Amino acid sequence: MYRFLIVVEKASGNYSAYSPDLPGCVATGKTREQVTQNMYDAIDMHVRGLIEDKLQVPKSRSFAEYVAVPAFAA
Repeated sequence: MYRFLIVVEKASGNYSAYSPDLPGCVATGKTREQVTQNMYDAIDMHVRGLIEDKLQVPKSRSFAEYVAVPAFAA
């Protein structure tokens, strides 16, 4: 089993997603749920293609964290 971080971003009228560990592997969707499913499908196809082409599947090295900073009044 492979596990990859995805980053989901809100765009103007939809959502987009990418994986820092799989350059070029991207997806879009109208909702967060749809973009997540589309990204799952994109990663699945990407990894299957790498394996079929006898190429190395990259190791997942990315992680995410939130950083909190104080809010300042403007």
